[in-house]
Amino acid sequence: MTKIPAHTGWLWLKEGVGLFRKQPAALTTLLFANILIMAVLGLVPIVGMLLAVLIPSLTIGYMQACLMIDNRERVTPAVLMTGFRQPALVRLCKVGLIYLAVSIVLTLLLHLAVDPAALPQMAPDADPKAVPRVPMSIGSSLAMLVLFTVNACVLISLSFAAPLTYWQHMGPGKAAFYSFFAVLKNARVFIVLLMSWFGILFGIWIVLLLILGNGRAGLVAMIWTAFLFMLLLQCALYVGYRHIFGKPVVDGAKPVDLSK
Repeated sequence: MTKIPAHTGWLWLKEGVGLFRKQPAALTTLLFANILIMAVLGLVPIVGMLLAVLIPSLTIGYMQACLMIDNRERVTPAVLMTGFRQPALVRLCKVGLIYLAVSIVLTLLLHLAVDPAALPQMAPDADPKAVPRVPMSIGSSLAMLVLFTVNACVLISLSFAAPLTYWQHMGPGKAAFYSFFAVLKNARVFIVLLMSWFGILFGIWIVLLLILGNGRAGLVAMIWTAFLFMLLLQCALYVGYRHIFGKPVVDGAKPVDLSK
């Protein structure tokens, strides 16, 4: 693993957008298919609770699609099943168990740090017009902010675990270890990447609100823009993986020029 300059985070995002521009329809189709799969699985009580276990299997499809674009190959919907084929599925689900364990720990910390009486007000189906019965204290608000930040940092620190497991055939523990320290070692790069990513997204949200207003149309546009930017972040993370760990070798493959 090599240590790289902080400004490289912006280059990752730029090259990730370059990857998307090569085959936008194919990658957008994968995005919609993944959203549909997660929505359907979320309807199943037990499976919905264990969606975190399937996150690596779902996200590796994006990584494989980015590699195919990098190798001048045409991306097909079949790439979505990359993480659901044996023997990769078992290994990726083991990585997913790490995601699940982290999710459980952070949920427990949330319940310990925040007043239990205030938690129902944060539910997605809570009435936004209702007057809060229990005002949330400054301490609880700060605790939520800290836990949200920690959750985001943990997810980013594990973002390379799935591709390391799939492409490098590492065990889940070893892959998580290498992923964590790769991100930690290049923390400044990831800060620049995430700040650039969020800054552009936030700017687009402001424009959408000015054009469409804060009604249903504006909200829907913001949600789908957020989904699209999650896809762009996945493309940027593939570029980051390639820069840090090296591009997965495929015989006869020729990388495309993403700087154009």
